[in-house]
Amino acid sequence: MNPIVYHCASGQAFFTGVTLVLLAALLSLSEKRIARRGMVLSLVIGVLAMAVSSTPLPWWFYGGATLVTLFWLVTLFTQRWRKAAAEAMVGVWLLGLLLEVPYHLMPGVETVSLRRLTVIGDSVTAGLGDSETETWPRILAREHEIAVQDLSHVGDTVVAARKRVAASQIDSQQVLLEIGGNDVLGSTTPVEFATSLDSLLTELTLPGRQLVMLELPLPSFYHAFGRIQRRLAKKHDVRLVQKRVFLSILAGGDTTLDSIHLSQAGQQKMADVVWGIVGSGYSSD
Repeated sequence: MNPIVYHCASGQAFFTGVTLVLLAALLSLSEKRIARRGMVLSLVIGVLAMAVSSTPLPWWFYGGATLVTLFWLVTLFTQRWRKAAAEAMVGVWLLGLLLEVPYHLMPGVETVSLRRLTVIGDSVTAGLGDSETETWPRILAREHEIAVQDLSHVGDTVVAARKRVAASQIDSQQVLLEIGGNDVLGSTTPVEFATSLDSLLTELTLPGRQLVMLELPLPSFYHAFGRIQRRLAKKHDVRLVQKRVFLSILAGGDTTLDSIHLSQAGQQKMADVVWGIVGSGYSSD
């Protein structure tokens, strides 16, 4: 995967962008020509980096940050309020970092009494039907001696996954969701995605069961899907795994067949990564 694409889709571009915007605010306090040129360059690249990262922070934050940034830009043409505006810029974008950092930390899972795992996914999990390829749910079951119920299916959207769940008997105390990619890349609208994902998580939520969901790597300017996923994860108490983790598997040179679907090496890596997420929830006894 192209390093620039990875940097954007993983959300790391947001941190780069904020750093550059903060640098622009500091450079604005200088009257030197080279500092002013650096300020403009840092601001432009920083804003673009944040925009293409599709970081789904709340609208209220982006609205407030935009107003502060506009005020700061106005003060560049006068000495009055320039320092105060630069300080406000630093404050509001540091707030953005504080809001985003928690979504880049690995969530913990609680111990469950049954060595069972239910997996809900699309073709990334189900594979492309090649009988010679051992999918990562099968690898998990074989390597770690747990019963894995694999409800993944090629082409599944969130709507299709919900129907599959409703028609199945799930008795696992831990459920992992790798779903939504076909919605983002297909014709599903954000409103439809929100409704269907809410229904799926409602269907799965039970006392004593914990849900783990892989955050979706998003194309540029697809903030809405990420905002919905985060909001519903919070609503249903879902452990949301930062998108960098999933994307790091797809970014491996030999882990995919076509940049999306996993090769055998990718299936093994996915199994290792997933076990690193959910494995602590199973007793070693």
